[in-house]
Amino acid sequence: MNFSTTREQSSLEITEPTEGENSLTGKIIGAAIDVHRTLGPGLLESAYEACLVYELRLRKLKIESQKAIPIFYKDVMLDCGYRADLIVNNQVIVEIKSIAGISGIHEAQLMSYLKLSDCRYGLLINFNVKLLREGIRRFKI
Repeated sequence: MNFSTTREQSSLEITEPTEGENSLTGKIIGAAIDVHRTLGPGLLESAYEACLVYELRLRKLKIESQKAIPIFYKDVMLDCGYRADLIVNNQVIVEIKSIAGISGIHEAQLMSYLKLSDCRYGLLINFNVKLLREGIRRFKI
């Protein structure tokens, strides 16, 4: 998996993890791998989300599921229906997919959530792959 690509048109970076980030994102990825090994590809995102929440709680991590992300526009907070699948330890947004392939729009979605939140790190995880490592993207803003 290549994490060294930097996207030119935004401050989005697909990166190698730093030491502190590595510990938390490593736990999240380990939990996702356990879920994928047990369930395999082909299920709905909601099934993977529920199982990943369970696995992350077993690892004693703080999880917020379907967390609302408001938009602040001209000093007004607007609830536009944006929801992060998971926020882990108030630091990492995890977006879960079960699709044929990750595209730019999925990366843009996670990037928008990162910009609108206090989180600097994101994981985009697509469970609809043969090997989960092929479906994981790390982001940092």
